[in-house]
Amino acid sequence: FSNFTFFLNDPINGDQIQQKESRMIYGYRGNYNTTGSLFGRPLRTEFGAGLRIDDISDVSLSHTIKREFLSDFKRGDIFESNVNAYVNEVFDLTEKISLIASVRFDYFQFRYKDQLFETNDSESRSIASPKLNITYQIDRTTQLYVRSGFGFHSNDARSVTKQDGIEILPRAFGIDLGVNSKLTDKFLLNAALWRLDLEQEFVYVGDEGVVEPSGRSLREGIDLSLRYEISPWLFADADVNFTRPRSKDEPEGNNYIPLAPTFSTIGGLTLTFKNGFAGSFRYRYLADRAANEDKSVIADGYILADATLNYTRPNFEIGLSAENIFNIEWNEAQFDTESRLKDEAEPVSEIHFTPGTPLFVKLKLCFSF
Repeated sequence: FSNFTFFLNDPINGDQIQQKESRMIYGYRGNYNTTGSLFGRPLRTEFGAGLRIDDISDVSLSHTIKREFLSDFKRGDIFESNVNAYVNEVFDLTEKISLIASVRFDYFQFRYKDQLFETNDSESRSIASPKLNITYQIDRTTQLYVRSGFGFHSNDARSVTKQDGIEILPRAFGIDLGVNSKLTDKFLLNAALWRLDLEQEFVYVGDEGVVEPSGRSLREGIDLSLRYEISPWLFADADVNFTRPRSKDEPEGNNYIPLAPTFSTIGGLTLTFKNGFAGSFRYRYLADRAANEDKSVIADGYILADATLNYTRPNFEIGLSAENIFNIEWNEAQFDTESRLKDEAEPVSEIHFTPGTPLFVKLKLCFSF
């Protein structure tokens, strides 16, 4: 149950909605590995295949008041299946250069039975996704790599059948250029430049039960990962991500992707003692970001800190954990949404949010027998 628009659409009963479904998921994954040689150089081959079936009944979006049913906006049954197979080849061209080439094949089938309009539609589509990676081992401590590959962005089955199969699986292309380096015996660094192109950016509008296409998009960024052993019992790590997300089909200044992160970082300290004590201090930071296409509305960022302390013995463990230890006020889900209060004559477009978890402390006690 949720209501982000209040009395925008129904000034009498309000806009409360209920979303529900019953889902069964079946699947299989398997692979087979073999080794050999090509031109006298090592060649490793992996074959794999998989199957996933989502059988989803009574997918509904309903209008409610005080959690009592009023009417259905959407109601139906979804059956979606995916059969996939891949082959992956790892070929050592020289002692320092390795080539990794692979291709994956996916076949999707979408079926949606609309219970309100008594229709039963289906669509299917297949796609092949090649990938190519090259690694160069400069020396014992440093490796350079280029990773590239095609993928795809799948869509909601209800949108697929409604659009007669158009834009079922728009392509994605990604490329990374990076380095892994053990700068010292205790310091590990990974740095990468990357780019991701999407043929179609999909936006799920849960309050309306639809997926909206919003055109081509481009994301470019820099990732940094650091791992450092300060002492035999103290370890530090940090991951830092800079991203520039933009829509390709909109003019400059009106091409921001709403809510797409631009800067984020996680990390902390981990303590491990031989006497059974262990603990950690972790942080998570997300910077302010655009909430609409022209960045005139901002979604507030936040920084949170968590901590844990555990004492473990062969037969028991006792632990204390605290989330948001500084009790920061922060917004979790945020959207720039048009809404109207019951006594307002005109709707207002502004940030709507769900508040983030305040200070939360948990004590854990476990016995083994």
